[in-house]
Amino acid sequence: MLNRIKALFAEAPEKGEEKSFDEGLVAAAALLVRAALMDSDFGAVERDVISSALRQSFGLSEEEAALLLAEAEAENAEATDLFRWTSKLREEFDHARRVQLIERLWEVVYADGRLDDFEANLLRRVAGLIYVPDRESGAARQRARQKLGLDGN
Repeated sequence: MLNRIKALFAEAPEKGEEKSFDEGLVAAAALLVRAALMDSDFGAVERDVISSALRQSFGLSEEEAALLLAEAEAENAEATDLFRWTSKLREEFDHARRVQLIERLWEVVYADGRLDDFEANLLRRVAGLIYVPDRESGAARQRARQKLGLDGN
């Protein structure tokens, strides 16, 4: 019986290691989750948009996207600021990938069909922190709105 308990604890770290993701991926996913949390309504629609973004942008399977989403939610529960994520993204993502992330963030905040002031503020701050100019963020916003079939603003 003692050997079974030892074996159980010996296997736990290996399983955790298999599920670990690159820090840049975790940072991107954490920002997507933060965007979804900004209007205090993190529902199924936003989860689906984030999962789709993770699969399409990073080539993840559905299971990997679900694991990364769970890790990103845990990151958000502990985080007090955006700096650790945005600094990691500046290091690991080239400019084109950062612009693509901004577009994905716009898709998340518009997933419920409306833009909350807190969501807009977050997107402005993140774009600035990862060095995406306002013009490119605005173009990413328009692409996201078109993709979601939203008219007007």
